[in-house]
Amino acid sequence: MSQPTIGVIGGSGLYEIEGLTDVQEVLLDTPFGAPSDAYITGTLEGVKMVFLPRHGQGHRFLPSEVNYRANIYGMKKLGVERIISVSAVGSMKEEIAPGHMVIPDQFFDRTQGKRASTFFGEGVVGHVQFADPLCADLSEILYQSSLEVGATTHKGGTYICIEGPNFSTRAESNIYRSWGVDVIGMTNIPEARLAREAEICYGTVALATDYDCWHEGHDDVSVEAVIAIIQQNVATARNIIKAAVKRLSQSRSCACGEALKFAVMTHKELIPEQTRQRLEPLIGKYL
Repeated sequence: MSQPTIGVIGGSGLYEIEGLTDVQEVLLDTPFGAPSDAYITGTLEGVKMVFLPRHGQGHRFLPSEVNYRANIYGMKKLGVERIISVSAVGSMKEEIAPGHMVIPDQFFDRTQGKRASTFFGEGVVGHVQFADPLCADLSEILYQSSLEVGATTHKGGTYICIEGPNFSTRAESNIYRSWGVDVIGMTNIPEARLAREAEICYGTVALATDYDCWHEGHDDVSVEAVIAIIQQNVATARNIIKAAVKRLSQSRSCACGEALKFAVMTHKELIPEQTRQRLEPLIGKYL
């Protein structure tokens, strides 16, 4: 694919993109195993798009079972330069009501080390900057697009990522709130870390479905309640994506596309050939 391609990773409730033309299914294998499902490629509003359901069709994978490395590697192989992540989250702030959207600008990682969070290792060491983990340019486009379609949207905020699959205890929920986080979810880490290593812009549309279990005036979070709100919000999320792709320029002005320029510490001649071949789509241009 010669032109920049937009990737969409759908979370709970978003398993397809309506309005795609020239649709094809692409099955990929990667050096890191199989992605969550077949990639759906096509064109939306004149823009090339690649869609992947994060949990697989039918929602088969736990957050900790998702093969994040394979998912992002496959996006890279298919020419994706920007990823829009759609994710269901719990609200940790009174003003973020169920049904609202949030475009976060920070992550706090509370996963438990069960998820492979880097492409590096096996003879090559790399460190990418991650102080600002979401692409500011893409996030601004997502925010403006959400306003355009009439969604009640909050700009900025911290997404705390927990391991799951259980929802928080009441004590955990209140402690997380005391830390000042805005929403809570289970999937955007290490997805965002890997996107940065792959030099792909990453932005999140977070769909608030509940108040976790901290809010005394609302029922505790349940799958039933989450699904009910998701069904209302998925159509809005699709409209945001349609509006966003129209706003995306062909070229990128952010630093995401050169995130690895000074990241690799290992001397080139010492990188094992097998590792070099595995990471060719990521670091080949620097070697």
